[in-house]
Amino acid sequence: MKTLAKILGVIAIALLLAAGVNALLNSRWYASKQNISAPETRYDAIVRRDSRGVPHILGQTDADAAFGLAYAHSEDDFFTIQELIATSRGRMGELTGQEGAAQDYVWHLFNVRADVDAGYATEISPEARAVIEAYADGLNLYASEHPDEVRLRGLFPVTGHDIATGFAFTSPFFYGIDRTLGALAAGEDPPRAGERANERGSNAFAVAPSRDPDGATKLIVNSHQPWTGPVAWYEAHVTSAEGLDMIGGLFPGAPVPLVGHNRTLGWANTVNRPDLVDVYELTLDEAGDRYRYDGEWRDLESRRIWLHVRMGPFVIPVPRTVHRSVHGPVMINDNGAFAIRYAGIGEIRQVEQYYRLTRAETFEEWQQVMRMQAIPATNFIYADAQGHIARFYNARFPDRAEGYDWRGVLPGDTSQNVWTANAPFEAIPFLIDPPSGFVFDSNNTPWVATAPADNLDPADYSALLGIETNETNRMLRIVELIADLDAIGWPELRRIKYDTGYSRQSAAGEYLRRIAALNLEAGILSDAQQLLARWDWTLDDEGSADALAAAVLRSVMMNAYRGDPLPDPRETLTAAVAFLQDHHGRIDPPLSAVLRLRRGDVDLAVTGGPDALRAIYWGEPEDGVFVGNAGDSFIMEITWDNDGQVSSRTVHQFGAATTRPGSRHYADQAPMFVAMEMKPSWFHAEELEPNIVCRYRPGEGTPTEPDAPCSR
Repeated sequence: MKTLAKILGVIAIALLLAAGVNALLNSRWYASKQNISAPETRYDAIVRRDSRGVPHILGQTDADAAFGLAYAHSEDDFFTIQELIATSRGRMGELTGQEGAAQDYVWHLFNVRADVDAGYATEISPEARAVIEAYADGLNLYASEHPDEVRLRGLFPVTGHDIATGFAFTSPFFYGIDRTLGALAAGEDPPRAGERANERGSNAFAVAPSRDPDGATKLIVNSHQPWTGPVAWYEAHVTSAEGLDMIGGLFPGAPVPLVGHNRTLGWANTVNRPDLVDVYELTLDEAGDRYRYDGEWRDLESRRIWLHVRMGPFVIPVPRTVHRSVHGPVMINDNGAFAIRYAGIGEIRQVEQYYRLTRAETFEEWQQVMRMQAIPATNFIYADAQGHIARFYNARFPDRAEGYDWRGVLPGDTSQNVWTANAPFEAIPFLIDPPSGFVFDSNNTPWVATAPADNLDPADYSALLGIETNETNRMLRIVELIADLDAIGWPELRRIKYDTGYSRQSAAGEYLRRIAALNLEAGILSDAQQLLARWDWTLDDEGSADALAAAVLRSVMMNAYRGDPLPDPRETLTAAVAFLQDHHGRIDPPLSAVLRLRRGDVDLAVTGGPDALRAIYWGEPEDGVFVGNAGDSFIMEITWDNDGQVSSRTVHQFGAATTRPGSRHYADQAPMFVAMEMKPSWFHAEELEPNIVCRYRPGEGTPTEPDAPCSR
């Protein structure tokens, strides 16, 4: 998205400053307080907060539960939820400036809101609409009670259309459409998708009763997400008298948990990156307003839009034009006009599919919901009370014709390569109940997901699907760690999940061999080279080379899984040595001095690293310290015992009150998180009741005294 922001340009904004400050100050975008009405519909929901602040919502209906969830989540993170609403309206530029305006440009380009407005009443079921609209009303109630927290005038009231639009718009970004958009905006060749996965990724594990010493079924939910922002996890439990009973993690703006479990089944999600985006080069006429298609000239649809870009206290209107052909959205750069067709184009039922998954009670029902194919990409790792385990390489694969290089730029002058249907659900790679008794995913190729003898054969699947072939370090470590295990109980599975190691067969291994091969004169670089040669290949804070290895591997692992060339080993080693000497006075400080989790007043050492199973990522150093900002976040362990009874444990990297620094739950789980410990989820009513610290109905007020149990 940053590449798109450059295209918008500072110049256009500067020119429009001449429009006059007075007009800008009086515009509808200038921040001012507004009166927001409470929703007219009445809902029957109770929010119950446990001792960690996690909300357990009890509703008479599923819609009531969604209403209560929206209100409770707003209490904890209204700031971020509003960004999701602004995204669904194409108004992020008004909140965050040029970067948000780039997102708004894509919103206009995709025109998803028109799809939602056209199909909302007919394509989404009445039951799902009731849930979505109740969720919107929960946000509206909170906004009406807290107008001083509203960040943008005119953002409320929220509607069900907003919630559905948010999901429909953001879904393609999970499989990497932003890389294609960024390349086209910069006049570069689009990436050849389907070869590299998201470098930050996720883990998921499922173990069948046949491999558990107690005959239990186990599932680990371990998605690696940013620790803050619109795709940061939040834990909640929603229950209704109609049968909804789901606990797990969700993103801001989601009316139901997206991962987790109900009484009889559960699932985890991990990102996959098959080739789901096709780019077509159009032949334009001399005027540039028609394109050649099947021997005829067709009008290029063009629409004038206005991007509203915040600059300090002002919001500047910036004009742009978006285009569309029969293929889909069109971007024009110095190299020509390029149309984009992507998986899920026109699809608006993402929320409905997740909602129906939460209500499934059997594996058969769950698979039937998956056949909706409304979620265009994302792996699902499944387990249930009957002992079933499975891994689905879920994707809405285009039904492509033979004879074209689908990973390159396609000719845009023929209908022969414009797909109009999707491959059936049965065509996706899936692995159900393998004899090995376990499945896993770590954003790797689906051809490695269990014991070698039980893996899928890529020869059985069409190359037109464009399935990725990469192997992550996490995948390699799982294979290495599980190879000699007979039983896989929780102790063994936790050792795998929290492994901080790197495989010698990974990109890290290749790069360290390059460093070892450097011909260095005696001195500090040679000392560092020898220190790395003694490294034990783990970032567990127990070796003297851990900090140096972390400094070296950060950019290496990012480049490797973006498919970029690895950096020069001498330059990387030199930079790592300089960083450690400048800030720590030595090249072998303990990892605990270099890698930290910070949140408010909490400042803790944390172990792990990029593309480790114990995944920790960081940005630019702060005061000589790598501060974690992504990776392991919400983690959930789920067990169905041999009687089919479910129990679970969870942990969050911070706490329930994700953007409320004054709350006791702002970072109260951080010590557990860094210690690799977990808490009970209190899923069952009998275990939850003694751990409830307060309960209330949205709209009836919650205690505000600093020492009150429910004060946020």
